Amino acid sequence: MPTLQRTDDVFVLDLGDDENRFTPEWMSSVSESLDEVDAAEGPRALLTVASGKIWSNGLDLDWLTANPDRAGEYVGQVHGLYVRMLSTRVPTIAVLQGHTFAAGALLALAQDVRIMRADRGFFCLPEVDISIPFSPGMSAMIQARLTPNTAHEAMCTGRRYGGTEALEAGIVSQALPLEVLLPTAFELAHTLAPKAGPTLRTIRTTMYRQAIDLMSGDTDLSLPG
Repeated sequence: MPTLQRTDDVFVLDLGDDENRFTPEWMSSVSESLDEVDAAEGPRALLTVASGKIWSNGLDLDWLTANPDRAGEYVGQVHGLYVRMLSTRVPTIAVLQGHTFAAGALLALAQDVRIMRADRGFFCLPEVDISIPFSPGMSAMIQARLTPNTAHEAMCTGRRYGGTEALEAGIVSQALPLEVLLPTAFELAHTLAPKAGPTLRTIRTTMYRQAIDLMSGDTDLSLPG
């Protein structure tokens, strides 16, 4: 399960050391951590990290298959997590040390900055290959965060971007060796921490109003089978 720690003005939300799938409990834990960060005072920023080969593999399709009667509730919670990340009061940095796929990739896109390991791990939106279309709100968020050409390629081809390719496509702002990934993220977080507050939240929620509005009211997501 995710854990939250603080070092000076930087909070570190560790998503876990496995596939970090979006179970209801996992999503609740991430949201509660965001509440704690928002409730803190003073300059602060948030790093979302993970360990192992995977940052997040997204939706828990096994859980959905076992609970088909709760699919609408589940999708609503997924959307709510993205909205919660977009509307936090603090600068957010996704530190992608490993594979970042599907709904996990959208969680990274919901953050202000993404930095990625250069030599291992992929960023991928594979929905076209697994027959799960993006909801209107998800589509709006992706298109708001990526250039039109990159959004089209990522969404319509399911391309897997390595770190250097993700940097070239504008998906991440830096692609770095693993040993400097976290130190660089901390340095950036310290720089951004003074920007925390209600003004940042208002700017971000205004920028992404369409995506937020769509995800706040949409629980329709066609799943295979």
